[in-house]
Amino acid sequence: MVKIQWYPGHMEKARREMTERLKSVDMLIELRDARIPEASVNPMLKQMAQGKPRLIVLSKIDMADPVQTKKWVEYLSQGENACLALDLMRDSQCGKKIIREAIKLMEEKRQKQIARGIRPRAVRAMACGIPNVGKSTMINRINGKNSLKAADKPGVTRSLTWLHADSNLDLLDTPGVLWPKFDDEKTGSLLAALGSINDDILDHKMVAMDAIHYIQDLYPNLLEEIYDSGKVNPNGMLKAIAKKRNLLKADSELDVKRAAELFLTELRHGKLGRLTLERVDEEPKNLSE
Repeated sequence: MVKIQWYPGHMEKARREMTERLKSVDMLIELRDARIPEASVNPMLKQMAQGKPRLIVLSKIDMADPVQTKKWVEYLSQGENACLALDLMRDSQCGKKIIREAIKLMEEKRQKQIARGIRPRAVRAMACGIPNVGKSTMINRINGKNSLKAADKPGVTRSLTWLHADSNLDLLDTPGVLWPKFDDEKTGSLLAALGSINDDILDHKMVAMDAIHYIQDLYPNLLEEIYDSGKVNPNGMLKAIAKKRNLLKADSELDVKRAAELFLTELRHGKLGRLTLERVDEEPKNLSE
């Protein structure tokens, strides 16, 4: 399994600023990739959040396995957290759904303020998540306009910005932040496969082979049918992809490097079907993480 670490300087700066700004927010709206709901949570959030309520939003559900997404929503909705699974690109009402759920999560606190004769101000929420999970798109949906630049690559947002999203909700947008070291190699591998790590530092062949292994384990025969490969190992699958897509070097040898890049592109854009690469029942998890 490929070992990956990526923690550029702007992420450490953002982490410090987020920790300081958390003192002024009521809750967190945490965006995760529905295809990897466990790998796409930043473990530093537990320490940074200081016990504040969290609304977890699973994005990219149009590319995730709907059966597994339902299981993850049920699992992540336990305890004090709430969870929504949303298609940020196609659901025109997703912004209103997030606002409604965020206010609902803070309703008890707001009612206590009213009981003491205090007029509740707008809920202050910090929007956070790892790179390239669609956070800028989510902010634009909540805000009702394209106020932030969104791109299909990590590291677009680099500063913290307050937005008045609704009369009852103010949002603090933050950069996508990873953590200094992936204790679990699989986490780094999954993040790389789905585009949350800078492609320039990756060995695409190794990342693709890891992803092929996961898919072969969770969705037997899927890749074999797509690429007409027969039963092969991940390296053999890359050769089958090169053959299927007619990817050849100048000497007419199969170009497995280009095959790996093409495979990752097709995986990231949902061309292989709706896949979820983590299971709720894979191993015991801590809900607070």
